[in-house]
Amino acid sequence: MKEIEKLRILLPHWIEHNAEHAAEFREWAERARVAGHEGPASDIALAAEEMGWVNEQLAAALEKLGRG
Repeated sequence: MKEIEKLRILLPHWIEHNAEHAAEFREWAERARVAGHEGPASDIALAAEEMGWVNEQLAAALEKLGRG
């Protein structure tokens, strides 16, 4: 398999995987908030938000590669 073909397969996987992590981050941010740890909760929530930006960049890369 050529490297670019492999990348076309990996990018959607990474995007999905990141989305799953972001959802888990949001869940744990809320748990930290409920436990009274607003600072860490905010940091974790920001990490979840930034995962959205990361996925936008990965989706842009996939779009530029085309579908094959």
